Order: sequence, then structure tokens, then C-alpha cells
Amino acid sequence: MDEFAAFANFAGGCHGTDMSFVLRPALFAIDAERAHGLTIDMLAAWGATGTPLAPRPPALPVTVAGLTFPNPLGLAAGADKDGRAIAGFFGLGFGAVEVGTLTPLPQAGNPRPRLFRLAEDRAVINRMGFNNGGLAAALPRARAAKRTGILGINVGANKDATDRIADYESAVAAAAPIADHVTINISSPNTPGLRELQHGPALVDLLTRSAAARGTTPLFLKIAPDQEPAQIDEIARAAIDAGVDALIVGNTTVSRPTLRSSNAIEQGGLSGAPLAALAAQRLRDFRAATGGKLALIAVGGIDSGAEAYARLRAGASLIQLYTGLVYGGPGLPVQIVRDLAAFLARDGFASIEDAIGSA
Repeated sequence: MDEFAAFANFAGGCHGTDMSFVLRPALFAIDAERAHGLTIDMLAAWGATGTPLAPRPPALPVTVAGLTFPNPLGLAAGADKDGRAIAGFFGLGFGAVEVGTLTPLPQAGNPRPRLFRLAEDRAVINRMGFNNGGLAAALPRARAAKRTGILGINVGANKDATDRIADYESAVAAAAPIADHVTINISSPNTPGLRELQHGPALVDLLTRSAAARGTTPLFLKIAPDQEPAQIDEIARAAIDAGVDALIVGNTTVSRPTLRSSNAIEQGGLSGAPLAALAAQRLRDFRAATGGKLALIAVGGIDSGAEAYARLRAGASLIQLYTGLVYGGPGLPVQIVRDLAAFLARDGFASIEDAIGSA
């Protein structure tokens, strides 16, 4: 199910008529990127006028980096690249929304087609390439957006930048006065050479300069799941030494588990259900490597309350999803929030913070 069809199905159910029954044939004929754009337009309009759906279970607030999240469920970067539907996504029930990835200058990204559904696998492959309208266009929207949770701004370097670390430094400085937290994204596989910043002197230089540029705004680091043990230890040490406040583990993977869809041959980063096992393992790896000294945010293959709860119990302080919305629809965030509250009550935890790392 594509994003627009999922939203139509959910909206139709809320109004007592199954709109998707009428719209689905036409919507399924729309390519994935166009369908996503239509979804953003709808959420932007609904966020301005609609009634938020978000429940507020009292056991779910969690504090990370001095920020109190109303619940641990966040929208991952990539869904709302330009910050056009912030209020709409908060209205779906997310405790946090992360917009971007935003670069200092606008860029078109990679040639189309660059977004592919793998419906049989409940997965997506993308090779977007940081397509966005640039920081200067998005930051006023972020500043003006109605927030009912924590707003993160995810930043990256332009593909043709002569000094990518300088791009990150300037982007962090620009976003920090507006964001509740800024995320440095060095984990995308779709910008050649970007993941090289995850290692060696470049990583130390990047984190040192970005930490200085963020002022007092919390700084998060988003890393790839495709890491070897020595690389995991290196990233953990560098992040702790630089004063990074949290690690987002992780992004899409360039690995390919067994897949059924014909789109499995496409190049790019794989996300969704097939990523779950790798993402869960990397969470455990970084939990061990950081020794509990750094907050961890789990991403990858989270598509249910049960999976979200398992990641939290495995040591994540927060969780994020994006591809899960493609197949679970916009009712998924509310369902996950409700499920988390029910799991806490079932297991005798007074709050979500008591459950974090309890497995």
C-alpha cells in the first residue's frame, strides 16, 4: 500500500466511508515518489485545520538530552524533507518529528525513478540523494510550525561541496536556534563518499566542529547499520568524546537479505521489514559499545507496537519509523502509542523509562 492510499484508507475510515475503495486503483497507478508528495500535501493541509489524533498516555513521556518527549515514537528523517507537514505528522501521534535531510544549498538529488516499493517484502528501496529545497527555505517553516512534541532538524552536506565538514558546520549553526535538536546525517548510501565521514580523523573533525557550532542545542548523530565491530567502537568513542547527545541507529542498508519483490534489483538503501533483524542487532552492538553512556534511538523495520517495545527494552531511549507508515498507514502511530501503554501496564512498569533497557 502506498502512502497516499494508506492515508485515504485511514481518512475514509474516520469519516465512515472507505475512500480507498474508490481511490485505490488510481492511487496504485501513481509512482511512489509522486504518491509520497501527495501525502505530504494532504498532511500539510490537515495539520493546519484537522483535529490531532494523538493520545497522551501518562506513562510514556521520556527525557533525552534534557528534552522531554511526550512519547518515545518519532518520525524518521526523509519523510518530510522540507518541513512542509510538521503539524500534520505531530497530529498523527508522533512524540517527535525529524525533518530533512536539509543541505545548505538546494539540490535536486539523483535522477528519477529513485523510490521503489517492495510490497511483497513490506520494504522500500530509495536512492533519493538528499533532494531538498535547502535550509534557507525550510527553516522559516520549521520556526512557524505548531509543535506538540520535539522537533529535530536533520542536516547533511551538498553533493558537490568542496568541504563537506564545513557544510555540516554551517548547517548545524543555522538549524540550532530553531530546532529542539539537530541531527548530523552521515549515514546515507546515496551520496557518494558520505559514509566515509563515519570513520577516522574525518569523523573526529566533523563532530568537534559540529559540537562547537550547535551552541546549547542537543546534537544527535545518525549512522549506518552497515558497520563492522571495530567501526562501531570507533564511532561510539568519538561520539562520547565530542559530547554528542544521542546516536540514531541507523539508516537504510546497502545489504540485501532474501527479498521477493522484482524491485529488489534496484540500487539504493533498503528500509522496512527486512531491515529489522540487522537494525535490532546494531542497537545491541551500540548499546554494548557505549556502555550506556549515550542515548540510543532505534530505527529500521519498526512497524508495530510489539517491535517498538522490543527495541525500547533492548536499550533504545527513543524509536523512529518511516517505511512502516507506507504499509501500516497513518493510523499506525496512534496504535503504537496505545500498544506501548498497554505493554507497560501488562508488565508492571510505571513508566516507559523503567522499561528502557530492561530486556
